[in-house]
Amino acid sequence: MVRLTADLIWKSPHFFNAIKERELDLRGNKIAVIENLGATEDQFDTIDLSDNEIVKLENFPYMNRLGTLLVNNNRITRINPNLGEFLPKLHTFVLTNNRLTNLAEIDPLASLPKLQYLSLLDNTVTKQPDYRLYVIHKLKHLRLLDFKKVKQQERVEAAKKFHSKEAEEQAKKVPTKTFTPGELADAQDATKHAPKVVGPTPEQITAIKAAIVNSQTLEEVARLEKALSTGQIPAEFAMLKPDTNMAEASEEADKMDTDGQNQDSVADEQKQDDGSTPIEED
Repeated sequence: MVRLTADLIWKSPHFFNAIKERELDLRGNKIAVIENLGATEDQFDTIDLSDNEIVKLENFPYMNRLGTLLVNNNRITRINPNLGEFLPKLHTFVLTNNRLTNLAEIDPLASLPKLQYLSLLDNTVTKQPDYRLYVIHKLKHLRLLDFKKVKQQERVEAAKKFHSKEAEEQAKKVPTKTFTPGELADAQDATKHAPKVVGPTPEQITAIKAAIVNSQTLEEVARLEKALSTGQIPAEFAMLKPDTNMAEASEEADKMDTDGQNQDSVADEQKQDDGSTPIEED
C-alpha cells in the first residue's frame, strides 16, 4: 500500500494529453486512500487514478478545473454523496471494473451537475434490472453511458418508469435469501444421519443370482439383473446375512455354474467322439 502524498503527486508524470488537456498520471501506485490532492493546486484538467486499490471516492478538495476523473480498475464500493460540491465541473467519469453492486450506490453521481460521460462497465450494478434506465433517470445531462449514446426514447421511457419516489425505491431493492435459524444445522444433521449407500455384498450377489435361476417370469429376471448391473440391492435382499439359508443359496448358485460346465464338457466329449469315429464304407 502506498500513501498518496504531496511528494508522490509532485514526482508523478504530468503532461498535455491527446486532447490538449493537462493530465496528472497517478495510476498503478497501489494507492488505497484518496488524500492530499490539494497539492495539485487545481492545475489539472484530468487526473488518472486507475489501477490502484481505492475503496472509497472521498476526501476530494474543491477542484473547480477538474473535468475528467479516471478510476477504473480499483475496488470502489462507496461514493461520497456530496461529491458534486467538490468537483462541480466534472463531465467525464470512468468507473470501469470496480465493485459497485446496487443502484443505491450510484445515487451520489447525481450530485455531479455537469456529468455527461459515464462508464460503469464491469461493475455488478450493471446487471441489475432497469440499470440503464435508472441511471439515465438520475443523471439528467448524461449523453454517453457505458460508451453508448443515450437516446431520447430512453429518456422518455426512464421518466415514465421512475415517475415517483416509490418507483425509485422499488428499483433499488435487492432481493436477498432469508435465513432461518437452525436451517443449516438441520441440513447438516440430516446429512450426518443419512444412510450410506453401499453396494451389495458377495453373499447378496450370490443370493440374487440364485433368485434369477428360480425366477418364474421374464419381468422378475429383468428386475434382478438390473439390480446386479446398477449395484442396487432389492428390498428382499437388503437384510440378508451369511447364515444357513445363504449357504444353501450359494450351493445352488455353484451348482448352476457346475451344471453348466458339466453340460459343456459332455458336449465337447460327444463332439470329439463324433469326430474320431471313422465311417466304414462297403
